Amino acid sequence: MILGIGVDLVSVKRIRSASERTGGRLLVRLFTPAERDCCRARRAAYECYAARFAAKEAVFKALGTGFSGCCWHDVEITNGPGGGPVVALTGSAARVAARRGITGVLLSLSHEGDQAVAFAIAVGPSESQRK
Repeated sequence: MILGIGVDLVSVKRIRSASERTGGRLLVRLFTPAERDCCRARRAAYECYAARFAAKEAVFKALGTGFSGCCWHDVEITNGPGGGPVVALTGSAARVAARRGITGVLLSLSHEGDQAVAFAIAVGPSESQRK
């Protein structure tokens, strides 16, 4: 059952500029070590960062929290065995998900040129499974 949806669009140039302006501190604040390792390993690192930033924002929206009460590191975007994005919730994001009955988040990422987009769907048990 769909319990929430979120979408976000991010400028790759904006992420690159902010990272360069802060000497990379922004990347440490926004992304977990695993996320940074994943993006650094790619030829198009900033496209990867932008897509993951969009994903985190989309997940916060799907959880119904916006940015209040959750930390950037509470939502981690990694790649599954097939290469697709996988969402891991920890800390306050995991508590919000549990409170709302969210058992998983489906995620789609894409980037083209200067834009990265993410679409997140928070899912939980169907009505029949809840009874």
